[in-house]
Order: sequence, then C-alpha cells, then structure tokens
Amino acid sequence: MMRRRFRVGPPWSPLFSSRPCSHSHQRRRRLHASSPNSGPRQGNFILPGATAATIVMFGILHARRMYQDQKVVEMKEKGIEPEFSPDFKASFLRLLPLRSMSRLWGSLMEVELPVFMRPAIYKSWARAFHSNLQEAALPLEEYPSLQAFFIRSLKEGSRPIDADPNCLVSPVDGKVLRLGELRGPGTMIEQVKGFSYSAASLLGASSSLHGAEEEDFSREHTEQSIRADSNVKSWWRVSVASPKLRDQTLLSPKKGIFYCVIYLNPGDYHRVHSPVDWHIIKRRHFSGHLFPQNERAVRTIRNLYVENERVILEGQWKEGFVALAAIGATSVGSIKLFIEPELRTNRAGSKILNSQRPDERVYEPAGTGVMVKKGEEVAGFRMGSTVVMVFEAPVSKAREDGRSVTTDFDFCIKAGDRIRVGEAIGRWSE
Repeated sequence: MMRRRFRVGPPWSPLFSSRPCSHSHQRRRRLHASSPNSGPRQGNFILPGATAATIVMFGILHARRMYQDQKVVEMKEKGIEPEFSPDFKASFLRLLPLRSMSRLWGSLMEVELPVFMRPAIYKSWARAFHSNLQEAALPLEEYPSLQAFFIRSLKEGSRPIDADPNCLVSPVDGKVLRLGELRGPGTMIEQVKGFSYSAASLLGASSSLHGAEEEDFSREHTEQSIRADSNVKSWWRVSVASPKLRDQTLLSPKKGIFYCVIYLNPGDYHRVHSPVDWHIIKRRHFSGHLFPQNERAVRTIRNLYVENERVILEGQWKEGFVALAAIGATSVGSIKLFIEPELRTNRAGSKILNSQRPDERVYEPAGTGVMVKKGEEVAGFRMGSTVVMVFEAPVSKAREDGRSVTTDFDFCIKAGDRIRVGEAIGRWSE
C-alpha cells in the first residue's frame, strides 16, 4: 500500500470559527438586492422556509427522542440489558442514500438564520437535547447557522483537565457505552450484548496495535515457559544458582491493552480533545456508510462502527500504543482534524466497500509525528457520533503463584456513566 508522507507542524489555525461573510459574498448579496428581478418576496420566502423546516425538525427529533428515552427507562427498571437483535429497519437503512442525504442536511444546517430568530431556535435545540447554553463561548446571536452553533467552542475553564500524569482523560463529552481489556491477539470489542467486533477491523490491518498485541502475548507465553522450566529444576538451583532468573519471571512488568467507547448525542459538546500527552504518528481514513449511532442502531446493525466512515489517529504515549477512532454518523457525517484541516470526509463519489483500502497519511518527522498535550483540541464532529479509544496501560507484575495477573490500571468509570472532557477515565500507580 502506497503511503504518503507529509510534514505537519504548529501553529494550527482554528478549525471552527464563526466568521463574517467574505467580501465577494457580500458584494454578491448587494448586487442581488439591487437586481430588478429580485424583490423582497424571494428573500422572505427562503429564510422563513428554512426557519420553519428547522422548527419542524426540532419537534420530530424531540418527540422521537422522548419515546426512545422512555423505552430505555422501562427496560432499566425491569433490569433488562438490551441485546443484539437485527430488524427490518436495520436492513432498510442499507437501501437509503444516507451519504447523499447527510450532505444535503449539512447544506441546510449551514443556512444563515435571521438574527432575531437565532436565540429562540438554539434554545429549542438546547431543550430538546439537554445542552448547557451557559457554557457557550459567544452570545447566541453570534452563531449565524445551526452548524456554527452545533460546533461551538466553550468558555475558558468549562472543561478542567485532570493534571494527574498517571491518568487518561475523556476526549469528549458523552455516555460511556463499553469499556474493558483486550486479552491476546484477535480479541473482540463488545458492541452490545450478543455481538462483538474485532479491534483489528476497527483500526485497520496496518495498525500498530497488532504488533503490540503480539508482543504482549509473546512475552506472557515466554514467561509461562520459563516458569514451567523452573519448576522442573530443584529449589536450590532456582533460588541460589539462578536468583536473577526468578526475579525476571515473577516480577517482570507488563502492558495491557484497553478500550473505551463513548457516544455523543446531538446535544453534547462536539469537539475532540487529547486524552494524554502523545505523538500522533499516522492518520487512517475509512470511507464507509453513515448509519445512525443511537441506541437502537447499536442493537440492530451489525459491525456498526466498522462499517461507518471513520478517521483513526494513531501514535505513542509514554506507556505505549494509543489510538482514537472518530466515527461518523447520519446527518452531515463530517469529521474535521486540527492537524490536517484539508481532510474531507463524506465526499461525493467515495466508495463505501469494506474491502477498499483506507487513505493513510504518515506525519513527519518519521517515527515522531505531531506532539499534542493532554486536553488540546485535535478534532471535531459536525453531528452526533462515537469515539473509541484503544490504548496500552501498565499492568501489575505477576504474582508469585505464577497463575494470575492483576492490573495496576483501573477504570474510574463504568458503562452507562456520563463523562465530560478532561475527567479521568482510568488511573494507575507506579
């Protein structure tokens, strides 16, 4: 596979900004207003029409969300965990042109709204999706479109970052769906009870994760073999003649591979921050479907995260491998990177076959890439989606019985928790 190498370096220009119209655009608007064929009727038709469509959309989404929330509450009250169960709707979604529909929806989201209507529309959105408008960095009147409001930045200090060097923090605001440890090559990440997918299929065949998995598996296998061989020897040969061997087999440090899946609903803050200090070495872009990623979709669509369009950032931190998978969803389906603003997702004409090789970019200098600090913005979504973290973290030394291994790294969260950018996902002790 051909890899392109680029040099990317700071400073990064702001990815999302609420800019006024360009001079050329303003001139076109003035010319249009002075044209004899254009009158107030035409302009009045477009803006109220878009505003009415927006209000209707809010009503439909809010009603649908209330219904789904009620169903989830009823299941939780009964102590029932939803299981994977594909249905007709999941099959029907494959027949719809979701990518084209998402691009169209993106265009509607960028329609400039009348200034006097903006606060009412954005407050309606906030009520429907439980957004906190007090955190918005700008007054509501200064967001020209729903898109600008959706990708809004927050006031300084709204997301304090946990400064503990021995912790990973959440890269996004959202709900924790799944988390756990990957044990051995080929292990699976649970999508929902009754269905799982492999980390290899999510991150790609060329991911450095596979080397980390094999190295950990080989190290564990070697230590087990050495322990077995040591048991054959007499006690005095192991403890007196080879004391260093005994220390190495029973007290050797290990690394575990963990994952965490976080879902962002439409009302959440939609920028992605760095979970640790790390070097981003490569980027992988998979052009795929744009299925929805709500709770119903997770329960009914096979390989949801593997089939959807996604951008993978992969690199190294002080404890080893780390990757962030930003997964697109229906409605716009756009993912933006701060370190690569020219990247375009959900492009017209892109193939969506799973067999298609991803577009891969290696950041230079080779082997080092781009350094980002914990809490820095690295990407952003144009609509609700999901982030999957896969990372290495320290695990404890083997116990002297040689049979069990416990982890030093512990998650601070559990499935179902709400978490915000900068809050600890897990910690370990040294």
